[in-house]
Order: sequence, then structure tokens, then C-alpha cells
Amino acid sequence: MEYLHTMVRVSDLDASLDFYCNKLGLVEVSRKDYEKGRFTLVFLAAPGDLETAKEKKSPMLELTYNWDREEYSGGRNFGHLAYRVGDIYAVCERLMKGGVTINRPPRDGHMAFVRSPDGISIELLQKGEPLAPAEPWASMENVGAW
Repeated sequence: MEYLHTMVRVSDLDASLDFYCNKLGLVEVSRKDYEKGRFTLVFLAAPGDLETAKEKKSPMLELTYNWDREEYSGGRNFGHLAYRVGDIYAVCERLMKGGVTINRPPRDGHMAFVRSPDGISIELLQKGEPLAPAEPWASMENVGAW
């Protein structure tokens, strides 16, 4: 398992970049606008992690800016922790056997979400190419929120 990133939602991208980059000292690694979903993702790295972050080998901070205004309450501005795993199906099966609810099953062989006992969302991403769709995951419904 590899730690990938922590995501936080921001209400003012410019003010957030000023804080994280100009004041805290993080460096912007990448930025992508998703017009269909109406959001922007900006990935930041600590200066000492910059070279390995560009190769996606260091953990980063993901700022998610939703274009449509939304008030975040109850910790909704904190998004999730993300980990890359060698076999997403095996990890999800182990978690389920341990009593963990798979909130967003890995139907696509690539991504799943679970929650910690305190309600923190954890994203699991398949290392490399997605695995071929397989049951029971392919037909499993979402449960709750992530």
C-alpha cells in the first residue's frame, strides 16, 4: 500500500493557493479543470518532495475547488485519504471480512471508498491498470456516503 494524497475542498482557490503556496511554502505540481463535473483539482507538494511528487511517488495535498458555491459544514471540506493498493479486490474483501462497509465498491476494478470508524473517507486506488470487472464487485451497489 502507498499513501497518495489528502484532499480538502476549498471555497476560494486563489486565497487557498496564496495560503498553501505563498505562505506555507508548498509548490503546485499539477492542475486540471473538469468542466463536466464543474470542479478544479490542484495538487501541491512540499518543496523537498517536488521531484518525486512529479513522478507520483510522494504524497501530495489535493485542493478541490467546486465551481458552484457550497457551504461546507461538519467537516465536509475535508475530503479523503487516498492509498494505492496492489490488488483492490483482495483489499476490499479483507476489509469486508473485517466488518468494514465498502461504501463505493470497486466496480471498475480501479477505485473504492470506505470509511474509518470516525467517518473519514478513504479512497483505495488500484496500482497500474484497472483490474477486469469481477463479481461480487461489478454489481455491488453504493452504501451510504463517502
